[in-house]
Amino acid sequence: MNDKRPLMIALDFQEQKQVEQFLTYFPNEKLYVKVGMELFYAEGLNIIHYLKEQGHNIFLDLKLHDIPNTVKQGMKSLARLGVDLVNVHAAGGRKMMEGAIEGLEAGTEAGSKRPLCIAVTQLTSTSEAVMQNELLIPEKLDDVVIKYARLAHESGLDGVVCSTHEVERIGREVSPSFITVTPGIRMKDDAANDQTRIATPDLARCLGSTAIVVGRSITAQADPYEAYIRVKSSWEGIQ
Repeated sequence: MNDKRPLMIALDFQEQKQVEQFLTYFPNEKLYVKVGMELFYAEGLNIIHYLKEQGHNIFLDLKLHDIPNTVKQGMKSLARLGVDLVNVHAAGGRKMMEGAIEGLEAGTEAGSKRPLCIAVTQLTSTSEAVMQNELLIPEKLDDVVIKYARLAHESGLDGVVCSTHEVERIGREVSPSFITVTPGIRMKDDAANDQTRIATPDLARCLGSTAIVVGRSITAQADPYEAYIRVKSSWEGIQ
């Protein structure tokens, strides 16, 4: 990754004007931001072009999951946007993930670096009970995450999205250099909201996460910059 251990801010806003207002708190900061479905589907390519013009790194979080050729062609198009990181669902299987990499390589301009591609293992809002009773996967959640991470690694992906609680096992059993991007990050006194497998930035650092994704703990605060500095200090181990 461009930053050694980035703190990614989830721009979970409904429109670009809200993003522009939020970024006024960071006039001198080059951020790593996550653009998800809510914002991308509302604003389309305009939001990507705007953020690139501002000099920010971009994780385009669309979680592609479809037949291999559709994902391949979709990634070919996304590669042309010049974002830094994209993702798929590991549940799509090996051929789909291999297709994602093929598409990214085909769509990346000569001389440019292709976007990194990571796979979602299990959403951090998914509990083991939900996985077993609703998704009908009768295994332990940790074991499923490791299986999906290993499959993503074998398929040529650069890493996975997982909770902090699986990071150490992925490092031991898959690869110590495999990227682990961990959402579900909350400060000690923050509400869990719709997440179930959460951790503080400090714990994520101790467990070895490559990058953390933080949303409301920064974006919903009265002073987002002050909140960002608190999260960043915890993440970097600065007291």
